[in-house]
Amino acid sequence: MPQRAEISTLYEFLAATGARLRTFDMGRHLLKIPGERFLRFEQSEIPYPTPLHRQAWFALLFQEPQPESEPFVWFLRFPLDEQAKLNQAARDDFMHRLVERVGVNLQAAREGGKMEAALQDNPYSFKPRDDRLAVFHARISRHLKAAPSRHYAHARAYFSGELGWDQWPFIGYQGIADVAARFDQDDNSAMLRQALPQLPDRPLVALCHCLENEPIDAALSSALLRAARASLCHSPPSVSVLAALVRAISRSVSQTARRQLLQEVLDHPLATEADVLAALAARAWQQLAGAEMTAPFLERLARNNQGQAFFDHCLADLLFIPGMREPLLAGLRNPARSAELSSAVGAFFRQLGSG
Repeated sequence: MPQRAEISTLYEFLAATGARLRTFDMGRHLLKIPGERFLRFEQSEIPYPTPLHRQAWFALLFQEPQPESEPFVWFLRFPLDEQAKLNQAARDDFMHRLVERVGVNLQAAREGGKMEAALQDNPYSFKPRDDRLAVFHARISRHLKAAPSRHYAHARAYFSGELGWDQWPFIGYQGIADVAARFDQDDNSAMLRQALPQLPDRPLVALCHCLENEPIDAALSSALLRAARASLCHSPPSVSVLAALVRAISRSVSQTARRQLLQEVLDHPLATEADVLAALAARAWQQLAGAEMTAPFLERLARNNQGQAFFDHCLADLLFIPGMREPLLAGLRNPARSAELSSAVGAFFRQLGSG
């Protein structure tokens, strides 16, 4: 076996197969990571931009140069250090396990069909939830300029109103993911804008969970904002629907729509619901960095309906994201903060100190 020093970064090691290698973040949003950026992360030059639970969650997609070849995917998660940079010991351990299983000649391993089984029983691999896999497959098919799944046409027929709005149990989740991934094709954005006011809660939530990964246009964002306002007027309003709508608009190209929705949500009594706060923190964290959002978010978080443990978990996760520490700490030190927030912050830091 070669010395560890002979093994370069994971990205370079795998690229030696000759296959095309692409990386995708699988944590907060499903986003393509440029190869050069991922390599810099591996070399500890930059932190992982979107850590989740202090880990980097990503997919590695391999594809032969031939267009007709079938790609295969590895889903990996690596622990990060205190600066959100790669834990090098974990990465080296992964590569050691990989070499033990497939050897150093990855070209031969690939041709022998060993690459698909290389992660069996590997502690650094994970299996995404089925809904997350559907979103990934939808994104990859578009990225590779392949046709959407066979469920796409049926989902479009549903969202166009042809099948009846009560027919949602017969729509495949993969079809919903395909429609979301192609929101800017086949007049899908206009179709979804017309459908939103008609959708029952279940298909609306499913659609929103798929749209959260897309840079949706301003028109669709405005329709989602109207849907959120309508939801807030229901008696009682649905926590799951509101949380889903927050997620759906989180990558919108319209900063105005994102800001308006977050402001209106934070002004509503439902803002203390853990599901709503989790949606804000996990998907719309970038908007929370602004002083006008940080203070009300922290106040609602301190009053959340699940108590101190949820406050601690949510705040610790946010503080770990690069670029979020300073604005959050400024909000926590705000002399105008409420007694509830002061108490929650005190308990948070006491718990850190005891740990």
